[in-house]
Amino acid sequence: MRLTTKFSLFGVLLTCLLAGRVSAQEVLEFTLEESVQYALENNADAKNALLETFASKASVGEQVAQGLPQINGSFDFTKNVSIPVMFLPNEGPFADPDNPSDVLPVQFGVNYQSGITVTVNQMIFDGSYFVGLKAARTYRQLSEFDKEKTENDVIENVKKAFFTVLVNKERQELAEANLARIDTLLQETTALYEEGFAEKIEVSRVKVQYNNIRTELDKINAATEISKQLLKVQMGLPIEYEISVTESLRDLNQPQQIQELLDNPGYRRVEMDQLQTNWELVKLDLKNNTVQYLPSLNANFTYQRNGAGQEFNTVWDSENWFTGAFVGLTLNVPIFDGLAKAKRIQQNRIQLQQIENQMDMLDDNIEVERFQARTNLQNNLKTLDVQRENMELATEVYEISRIKYSEGVGSNLEVVEADSDLVEAEINYYSALYDALISKVDLEKALGILR
Repeated sequence: MRLTTKFSLFGVLLTCLLAGRVSAQEVLEFTLEESVQYALENNADAKNALLETFASKASVGEQVAQGLPQINGSFDFTKNVSIPVMFLPNEGPFADPDNPSDVLPVQFGVNYQSGITVTVNQMIFDGSYFVGLKAARTYRQLSEFDKEKTENDVIENVKKAFFTVLVNKERQELAEANLARIDTLLQETTALYEEGFAEKIEVSRVKVQYNNIRTELDKINAATEISKQLLKVQMGLPIEYEISVTESLRDLNQPQQIQELLDNPGYRRVEMDQLQTNWELVKLDLKNNTVQYLPSLNANFTYQRNGAGQEFNTVWDSENWFTGAFVGLTLNVPIFDGLAKAKRIQQNRIQLQQIENQMDMLDDNIEVERFQARTNLQNNLKTLDVQRENMELATEVYEISRIKYSEGVGSNLEVVEADSDLVEAEINYYSALYDALISKVDLEKALGILR
C-alpha cells in the first residue's frame, strides 16, 4: 500500500484519528489483497463479528463463575422510631397490681440496632451447570463460524466492488482514447470541409459520434466515482479519503489461475459448520431440559455480627455485639411441573429434525451452486473470448475504413459507422469482462475458498 504523497499509510491514519479529517490531496493506493485486508479490519460488520467472539468468550467465563462460590455481604442499620408492642396476660409472675388492665403492653426491641452479614453459597451438584458450560463453549465456536461467514461476505463484496472499479477504470481509459480518436477525425473532416473536399453532412456525422462518445465518457466518469465510493464503503474506509487501485485486470486473472479454479472440487462450507453447531446447541438444550429432572444440591454458610443499643453511640460498643454463624445444605427435588419440561424436550427433538432437514437441503444447494457457478464462469469466459474477438475485428474494420477514407476511396459514413460499431464492441467486451469477474468471485464463494 502506497501514498502519492510522502506520508505513509500509518501516518495518514494517525492524522485521521487525531484531526478527524484528511487532506483532499492525499490519495491512498490499494491492491486487491490490501483492500481485502483493510476491509477485514475496518468494515463495520467484520468488526462486530470480531466483537461477538469476544462476547462469546466472556459468556464462557460467566458460565464457569456460576460453579464458583457466591459470596455476598450486607450491612444494615435501623432506628426504631416506634418499637412494636406485644401483649402478655396480667397474671401470674408477670402480674402488675398497679395496672387495672388484664393485659400488659411490652416492647420487645431497642432504639438502635445494626448488623453485618456474610453469606457463602456453593453449588455441589446441578446437572444444568455442566450442560450450560458446554453450551457456552459451543456458542463460542458458533461465533467463530459466524465471524468466518461475515468475513466471507465482506471479501465477496470488496472483490466485486474492486473489480467494478477496475473495469470502470479501463472503460474510462478506452473511452478517452475513443474520444481522442474521433476528435482527430472531426478536426480532419472539418479541415476537408473548409477546403471544399467534404460536405457539411460529413462533419455533422462525425460531430454526432463525438457527442455520443463524450456523453458516454461522462457516464463512465460518474460510474467510476460511484464505484470508488462503494468500494470505500465495503472496505470501511472514510468517504473523505481519495482512493486509487493499482492493479490491472490482467494481473488478477491469469489463465492458469482460472483453470485451477475450474478444476477445484471445493471444500466444506462454513454455512454447514454453522448449521452443525446450531444442531449441537439444540442437542445441549435437550440435555439441559432432561437433567432438570435430577435434584440439585447446594451448600451455604452464613456469618453475622449483630449489635444494638438504646443510644446511638452505644450501638458501636463491643459488648453490645454478638456473633451468629450457620452452615447448611439445600436439596431441591423437582416433583411435578405440569409437564413443562416434557414439552420443552419435545420441542427440542422437533428442532433437531428441522436442522437435519436444513443440512440435507444445504448440502444439495451447495452442489447446485457450485455447478451453476462453474457453468456460469465457463460460459462467461466463452462470451468474453467472443467479445474480445469482435472488438479486435471492429478495430480492424475501423482502421481499414479510416485508411480508405484518408486515401479518398471510402466514405465518411463508413468511418463513422465503423467507429460506432467499435464503441459498441468495446462496451460489449467490458460488459462480458465484468460478468466473468463476478462469476469468478461467485465460484470462489461456492467452492469455499473465498480468501
